[in-house]
Amino acid sequence: MKISIITITFNSESTIEQTIRSVIEQTYKNIEYIIVDGGSTDNTLNVIEKYKPNIHKIVSESDNGLYDALNKGIEMATGDVIGMIHSDDFYIDNNVIQKYADCFLKNKSDSVYSDLYYVDKTNADKIIRKWKSGEYKAGSFINGWMPPHPTFFVKREIYQKLGKFNIQFKSAADYELMLRFIKKNKISISYLPEYTVKMRVGGKSNVSVLNRFKANMEDRKAWEENGLKPRFYTLYLKPLRKILQFF
Repeated sequence: MKISIITITFNSESTIEQTIRSVIEQTYKNIEYIIVDGGSTDNTLNVIEKYKPNIHKIVSESDNGLYDALNKGIEMATGDVIGMIHSDDFYIDNNVIQKYADCFLKNKSDSVYSDLYYVDKTNADKIIRKWKSGEYKAGSFINGWMPPHPTFFVKREIYQKLGKFNIQFKSAADYELMLRFIKKNKISISYLPEYTVKMRVGGKSNVSVLNRFKANMEDRKAWEENGLKPRFYTLYLKPLRKILQFF
């Protein structure tokens, strides 16, 4: 099984090396590594160049935001499965991709997800939040559930069948995609009950109350876009779940 890993980056000179090394040092060797850079003007491209022999595809050009960049990566991917790790994030250990491959082979599922740590921006050993996903059930999205996107690996054929990220969404395209794949189209999904990714705090949808409000409005739009109806409490439970991750 070939697994394509996509990293998108823009002016990430301080973190991109750790991201790259967490991918290329994996024990699982059948990995296609793709980096999509948005035209960085700092030292990011020099860091990437240092690891060029271990990176299969590199593109650096302007884009229409992070989801457009991810779509470029998906279009370039040739693996059986596609995963994504952003330039502020990294895999917890060198066996993560092997565990995903084993889970796909064992369960014959269309997708696999796991758990994620939010860590301090400057001290990755300091855990801020614990996103423990738990098992998916038919009504999970209604109750505000979603898996952490950097842990969500999907067969490439699913993207070919159901589409890529909807770039009309500025902060909730990952939520819309998972809602479309899992809730609406009922792809098969497996849970790997382990923390596999560390994500530095400061994501676009979390940096202010205003952005969180905008993200919540986009969450509502995601349901409408897919012809789905949330309960009156669904979109309140989603941010509440995030608050509970601090405890």
